[in-house]
Amino acid sequence: MAKYSKKAGEKVGEAMHEMKEGKLKTGTGKKVTSKKQAIAIGLSEAKEAGAKVPKKKS
Repeated sequence: MAKYSKKAGEKVGEAMHEMKEGKLKTGTGKKVTSKKQAIAIGLSEAKEAGAKVPKKKS
């Protein structure tokens, strides 16, 4: 199983919270409704912030 840093977990938690409130948006400005999409956005933000996020397995 992939190991994520604490910072990455916090970013995903924030993204999930925003999604549940209806405030999380995609790059095109549409509302995020999928949990998977919210997790992906949180991991992407964590990666940009320099957190330890493993590469996606193909």
